[in-house]
Amino acid sequence: MIAKVILTPFQKFVKIESFSGILLFGATVIAMVWANSGFSESYQALWSYNIGLGTESFELSKPLILWINDGLMAVFFFLIGLEIKRELIIGELNSLRKASFPLIAAIGGIVFPLGLFLLLNRSPDTANGWGIPMATDIAFTLAILKILGNRVPLSLKIFLTAFAIVDDLGAVLVIALFYSSGIDWLMILYAMIPLGILFLLSSRGLYFKYLSVVFAVIVWFLFLKSGIHPTIAGVLMAFTIPIRQKINMKDFTESLTNIAHRLKETERDGLPILSKEQYQHMDDLEDLREKFNSPLQRLEHGLHGWVAYFIMPIFALANAGVAFSVDMELDMPIMMNIAIALFVGKGLGIAIISFIGVKLKIAVLPEGSNFKQIIGIAILAGVGFTMSIFVANLAFPGNTMLIDSSKVGIIFGSLVSGIIGYLILRWSSKSSKGIIKGE
Repeated sequence: MIAKVILTPFQKFVKIESFSGILLFGATVIAMVWANSGFSESYQALWSYNIGLGTESFELSKPLILWINDGLMAVFFFLIGLEIKRELIIGELNSLRKASFPLIAAIGGIVFPLGLFLLLNRSPDTANGWGIPMATDIAFTLAILKILGNRVPLSLKIFLTAFAIVDDLGAVLVIALFYSSGIDWLMILYAMIPLGILFLLSSRGLYFKYLSVVFAVIVWFLFLKSGIHPTIAGVLMAFTIPIRQKINMKDFTESLTNIAHRLKETERDGLPILSKEQYQHMDDLEDLREKFNSPLQRLEHGLHGWVAYFIMPIFALANAGVAFSVDMELDMPIMMNIAIALFVGKGLGIAIISFIGVKLKIAVLPEGSNFKQIIGIAILAGVGFTMSIFVANLAFPGNTMLIDSSKVGIIFGSLVSGIIGYLILRWSSKSSKGIIKGE
């Protein structure tokens, strides 16, 4: 019964992410077809269309694609921040024993692709792309695992999600430290004021929804003007959201029983509306629900569908459209370097470091899995898509040729990783025994 209560929310998460992966794939195909059709000019014109607001003394105007990449993706990063905080406090990363295997796997999955890209790169003009093959796209990978069904144990899906979250944390740090330039520290200092207030309130278990929304907009704007990518503001805002409930389970159930008893006492047969007393009891019930809900969990639950079903597909639609033509200029070396770093770097990095970690007894394999499946997951992790395209835009701002070349490399590397990873997992699932046992 306890296992069912614990696993059901994760199974819902997998279901949402899996369908999101299908939508991402569909949006990518539409973007590629649209960008290479007779309507390609409308594709470019749509995302280049300027939208903004302003007064005589203030103006904020951006092309639609930047509102998506700087604005909507801040919400995506906010959700990532919520997931990271949850995992660090109560999830798969809240103890060294549970975190050890996804942590060492993520280290291998970050260091190897990065090192392989730098090893293969020969041009100083493309050296800034080293961060592109670092992160795994959790939506695409879980969608592929969904196709495999019961062939893949749930513990392996939990492992994949945990190390992908560590991957995302690494990508967030890389964006903050290495893909931000010309930083205006005064703007950052101003941003720390509302963030500090929210952190102080959070430390005391206080959360005010509308105050957080207003402060979030202010912090996002200040980061936008500071030179640090505004999506980092989303992650920092997520860490200001309290995870603890205002009341515990015992107080909740007692209060719930009391409200139910009072409702029964004021029951009126045959009337289609509530009495004044009943309406007050329903207000009390709503207040009780608010107190019992974790603010972090409520936000994560509310945003997950929006991010998975709207923001990520819109991002893919706006960014994946590469227009091919006979006179198109592509940088073949960076295209191939990214594809190789995703497929080979991720696969070798996660598999080798995981093997060493298990051999040294630093970590154990997920329950019910074998090392052949870990190799399949390692290769599957080369599906970098969303975060990789995002970093490519930051690595080569304004350079259409290098961005397009990076996108082609990302799509090709992700496609090969997805197919090979799927085949290995399908093949390895037929074997009940692996090279290394999880015990």
